[in-house]
Amino acid sequence: MNQSSIQHVEMRSITKRFPGVLANDGVDFEVRAGEIHALLGENGAGKSTLMRQLYGLYQPDAGAILIDGRPVTFTSPSDAIAARIGMVHQHFMLVPTLTVAENVALGLPSSRGLRLDLDVVSARIRELSATYGLDVKPDAEVWTLSVGQQQRVEIIKALYRGASLLIMDEPTAVLTPQEVNELFVTLRQMVADGRLIIFISHKLHEVTAISSRVTVLRDGRVVGTVNTADTNRNKLAYMMVGREIAAQPERPPVIKGEARLRLRGVCADGDAGLQVVCGIDLDVHAGEIVGVAGVSGNGQRELAEVIAGLRSCTAGAIEMDGQDITHAPTGARIKAGLAYIPEERMRDGTIKDFTVEENAILLDHGCPPFSQGVFLNFGTIADYAEHLIEAFDVKTPSRNTLLKSLSGGNIQKLILARELTRDPKVLIAAQPTRGVDIGATEYIHKRLVEQRAKGTATLLISEDLDEIRALSDRIAVMYEGMLMGVVDRDAATVEQLGLMMAGVREEEALAESAVPARPDPTHP
Repeated sequence: MNQSSIQHVEMRSITKRFPGVLANDGVDFEVRAGEIHALLGENGAGKSTLMRQLYGLYQPDAGAILIDGRPVTFTSPSDAIAARIGMVHQHFMLVPTLTVAENVALGLPSSRGLRLDLDVVSARIRELSATYGLDVKPDAEVWTLSVGQQQRVEIIKALYRGASLLIMDEPTAVLTPQEVNELFVTLRQMVADGRLIIFISHKLHEVTAISSRVTVLRDGRVVGTVNTADTNRNKLAYMMVGREIAAQPERPPVIKGEARLRLRGVCADGDAGLQVVCGIDLDVHAGEIVGVAGVSGNGQRELAEVIAGLRSCTAGAIEMDGQDITHAPTGARIKAGLAYIPEERMRDGTIKDFTVEENAILLDHGCPPFSQGVFLNFGTIADYAEHLIEAFDVKTPSRNTLLKSLSGGNIQKLILARELTRDPKVLIAAQPTRGVDIGATEYIHKRLVEQRAKGTATLLISEDLDEIRALSDRIAVMYEGMLMGVVDRDAATVEQLGLMMAGVREEEALAESAVPARPDPTHP
């Protein structure tokens, strides 16, 4: 790193308001050269908003940003980039049809004036790849790359533009465990070279594994900044939510019953008309949680929709309690005892402009006791909604509050209440805690485990491997629409699951993961 590298960045009393929301309330934050400073907090705590101001996407309503003691004002990301600040967003900003080199060069002047200089760009990409172990080919088209490789392209883009400070926004959300390890090696190399890294996350084990210091935000305010070596996950969790959080839900032994859900050769097409679920064979038994792990976009969402009746099954068969429901309408599946927590809760699970009460009876409003003929029984509906709100700890001003006014965690609790109160035989839970804070996540996990004890057969689909490992009895891994294998939760290692998530079959993954390797820093 040369003498113009950033040594110190400070944000003083940063305040940012949006209509009806105080996102950042007098936040003080600073990061120094040669450290990875984690910014930790629940969803909605103000982490990304704070960093978007540092990157010029937003402008603070009050407060100041100082680089090496000098006040700066960023009116756009271009200003931040010129000041040697880069940001790798959670959702990548790449053009899929362009090559790696073309994406890196996009928006930059050519060294040859009007002529392209992709050979010069490619040479620099190879140099950066070799220095930081990023392993990216400049001539590869982005759409052909894995999610982990696309993230490397984003990092190279920032480094190519001379970033001295790199902001990583939830960088591990879409990576396999092996890719997380590789990313951490890269980040450590970058700080060894004198760069500054800000690591935004809500995953406690990753924060404690990679950071030097941690700043915790709650409700837009700084709770505190601590040296990582002086704290632990329990203390950080307490700082995040203000109370003790159970590390893992207790899972009492349950006697597994008969298979309540059977999938035989199930296939389905995606939105583009191509097959994305390819011959899935899987049984889920009463009193069992089967987790479906995989990197986003490998057919998990479509599999859930096929079982729920929201997507056509193009081949194979689906049975529930011995009854063929392959082509049954959604209503018939619900009557047969199927409950569904959808991945897209605002699109498929609720109506945002309806009240909490109306959403509570969304599936059963036409049935007794909620209706009599064409007339609704408003008193019964009100009592039922109040019962769900109380029983599932849904935080809402009233049952007549519009759903869109609730937090993501409370919307998810309401969906959970509606689905579980019907005492389902089979539960499909797709990304049940996505976008949900750590407190609501703890509650949802507890409820899923309780449902397991009642004999429900649960198919848990999640991209959070920690969640899968904490809740599941068996773990199925999907890759490009296919099942790589099904393993017992207690016998499966992170290494084996990571290999399967990358497309290695169960037997090969078991053999390969048995080879001695470096310890996984994210899962001590």
